[in-house]
Amino acid sequence: MRKSFKYRFYPNSQQAQCLESTLDRCRVLYDAALQERRDAWKMGRNNVSFNQQSAQLPIIKSECPEYQEINGQVLQNVLHRVDWAFQAFFHRAQLGGKPGYPRFKGKGHYDSITYPQTNMGWFLEEKTLRVSKIGIIKIRTLQICQFAPSASG
Repeated sequence: MRKSFKYRFYPNSQQAQCLESTLDRCRVLYDAALQERRDAWKMGRNNVSFNQQSAQLPIIKSECPEYQEINGQVLQNVLHRVDWAFQAFFHRAQLGGKPGYPRFKGKGHYDSITYPQTNMGWFLEEKTLRVSKIGIIKIRTLQICQFAPSASG
């Protein structure tokens, strides 16, 4: 049996500002990674991979101190999202459907961040969530759903 939990966050004003700033920076990184891939293709029909873009993160963090305030796994996930968008685009194009080229994210259209590993960026306690570089956020459990895993998972 698997469980799914839904929580409500109650950040203080400083944490809310930090979360909003993190979302904005992640959106800017997403758009920059998308632009880099578009430019590389237009200029020389070159593909830019996740690994190439991920290798640039230390340079970005050294040149833009505001990115040092964001967990590295969160930034890597942003680049994964760009990569997944392109993989889905090429997959749809191969199937002959309308591919739908990946889009830039306007303000308000990038509304989540991902910490892929427990204890490496976040830690859930009874009524709080400890988030790397943001702090301890009060939470409340809204819903717990139980379901049987599918045959493939």
